[in-house]
Amino acid sequence: MQKLKKNLEAISWDEDKEIVRLLDQRDLPYKETWIEIDNYHDLAKAIKDMVLRGAPLIGISAAYGMALAAKKNEDFCVADQALRETRPTAVNLMWALDQIQAVIQGSSLDDNKTIYQKILTKAKAIHQEDLEACKKMSEIGAEYIKEKTGKKKLRIMTHCNAGALATGGYGTALGVIRKLHEEDLVEMVYSNETRPRQQGSRLTAWELAYEGIPVTMLSDNMAAHCMKHKMIDLVIVGADRITANGDAANKIGTYQVAIVAKHHDVPFFVAAPESTIDRSLASGDLIPIEQRNVSELHTINGDLVTASSGVDFFNPGFDVTPNELIEAIFTEKGIFK
Repeated sequence: MQKLKKNLEAISWDEDKEIVRLLDQRDLPYKETWIEIDNYHDLAKAIKDMVLRGAPLIGISAAYGMALAAKKNEDFCVADQALRETRPTAVNLMWALDQIQAVIQGSSLDDNKTIYQKILTKAKAIHQEDLEACKKMSEIGAEYIKEKTGKKKLRIMTHCNAGALATGGYGTALGVIRKLHEEDLVEMVYSNETRPRQQGSRLTAWELAYEGIPVTMLSDNMAAHCMKHKMIDLVIVGADRITANGDAANKIGTYQVAIVAKHHDVPFFVAAPESTIDRSLASGDLIPIEQRNVSELHTINGDLVTASSGVDFFNPGFDVTPNELIEAIFTEKGIFK
C-alpha cells in the first residue's frame, strides 16, 4: 500500500507558491497524485470533476478558490457564482462562500492585495476550524456511543467516505470511529462499497487500512444480510446537508441502509459539522439533489462498459434519510436530535 507523505490530508495551501495543492481522489487507492491549482477556474472544475469531494472539504476548497480569484484580481461575483454551481447538494459550499463574501463586503475600500490577504486568512481559518470541529464532534460522538453500548468492542457499518479525505482532516463519521479505535473499542468497520463511484471501497476502506483500523469491505446490497445475522452493532455516516427538522442528505444508498437498520433495531447515527445544518430548509424534501453523469453507471473507471446499448439510466448523487430513522446527529456543538 502506498503511503502518503504526511498524515492524511486532501488539501493544503502552499505558502511559497501561493497555490492550492489537492490530492486527486480519483486515483486512490491505485496511486498518489497531487494537483497544483493557481486559479479558481481550475479549482471549480476540480470540485465538479470530484478530484476532491466531501461536503466540508468542498467548502474549504471553495474558500481557497476565492483567495486565488483575489490574488489574480478577478471578478468576485463571477468567481463566487462559478464555485457555487459546482455541487448543489453540499451546503458547506454555500456556507463557506458566504463567509468569504462577508470578508469581501467588509473590505470594499481596501486595495486588492489587502483583500487577498484577508480572504486567504479567512480560508485558512475555515480549514483549521473544520479540523477542530471534526475532533470535537468525534469526542462527543464517541462518548455517546460508549454510554449507549457499555464500552464494548463494536462492529460498525459506514456508507461512503466521511474521513480525513472528505474534510479538513480527521473526519466526521470516520472521526468518531477513529476516536473509538484510539480507545480500543472497534472490533471491525464494515465499509459499504458505495456505488457508482465506489467511495466506500476506494477511499474509506483504504483510509481505515492506512490508519490501522480493522476494515471489511461490503457491496451495497449486503447491508440487510449483515444486520439480520447480527454482524452490525451500529451505523454511522456523514452528511452533505441537514435540514432544520433533522433530515439528512448523504451519498446515495444511505437511506436504504437507515431503513434496514431501523428494521433490525441497529442504531443509526450521523456526524457532521454545524455548517452542514441548513436551518433555512424545513425538511429534506427541499434539498436539491445533484444529478450525476449517467456514465458513472454504465462504465467503470471510464472505460469498462457494464450495460448494453438502448438502456436508460438514472443517477442521483444523494438521497435523504428522514429524521425518524436517525437516533442522533453529532456536531462539534453537541448532539442534535
